[in-house]
Amino acid sequence: MGVRPVVISTWSFGAVANAAAWPVLAGGGSALDAVVAGATAVEDDPAVDSVGVGGLPDASGRVSLDACVMVGPGRCGSVAYLRGYAHAAQVARLVMEKTVHVMLAGDGAEAFAQRQGFVRHPTDLLTLASKSAWEQWRVARDAEDRRGGAGAREGELPAMNVEERYAQARHMPGAREGNHDTVCVLGLDDKGELAGAVTTSGLGYKVPGRVGDSPIVGHGLYVDQQVGAAAATGNGELVMGVCGSFLAVEFMRQGRTPAEAVVGVLERVVGAYEVLPQHQVGVVAMSAGGAWACASLRGGFSCCVTDGGGQRRVESGRVLLG
Repeated sequence: MGVRPVVISTWSFGAVANAAAWPVLAGGGSALDAVVAGATAVEDDPAVDSVGVGGLPDASGRVSLDACVMVGPGRCGSVAYLRGYAHAAQVARLVMEKTVHVMLAGDGAEAFAQRQGFVRHPTDLLTLASKSAWEQWRVARDAEDRRGGAGAREGELPAMNVEERYAQARHMPGAREGNHDTVCVLGLDDKGELAGAVTTSGLGYKVPGRVGDSPIVGHGLYVDQQVGAAAATGNGELVMGVCGSFLAVEFMRQGRTPAEAVVGVLERVVGAYEVLPQHQVGVVAMSAGGAWACASLRGGFSCCVTDGGGQRRVESGRVLLG
């Protein structure tokens, strides 16, 4: 058993999420309110280049967001390929609360956000830093195409070069070192209710239209009040094929601890895919009793945990591939 209330968020910028989520929990608020507050704080932080404002754009230079909010199988909502609106997690919550649907995407998600009173961001979420990073990536991409004669159409990448270009782009000047992928926020309130929220701008310089695991229930996020909650971050395509977050919760349902569950998911990933050197997946899980754990394919993954004992950064409890 763990303690409650408690909130755990992924990556170093999880501290930003927890700083917003913890006062909600400490004041007796709901886990749902807390995790959405945490996700929103990271979406509003332009220093984070993989979430919300300042997120790296797709290959065409436009930012699109994916998010999911979940309390249980019958209470979940998500948005995919949302453009122009920073608070994707809040929009996802309203999909859950105000529609009979689970997911809205693209133009429909944007129209819904507008109807709900959200204000379109004046720069469509681009900042000077994220625009500059994209411009540098595009120059490098165009130079490579001229050398190799790839002839890619605008906004598309030759499939054989997607991983190489992604790895290169993440280390170009202007691509801020240390920022990674989805922020996942899992919370347990003092009433014993779990909730989760995930939000991301997705793979930097992705093919326009690409949607990863984050907004898909059971892939990027899954919550079952009787068992626990789990969320995933990293290369979403590796998570999607194994239904990573649902799998973690099912492992806990079978009696595994959160630590055993997250390792089990990563072992399934390794068994299902050819894992390349630049691939990373991090998984975080929390039991219905408040016990939690995180693990990753490679080093560098961390979570921020806040409970009655304070806030602390926790490195991955297990690294499968070093």
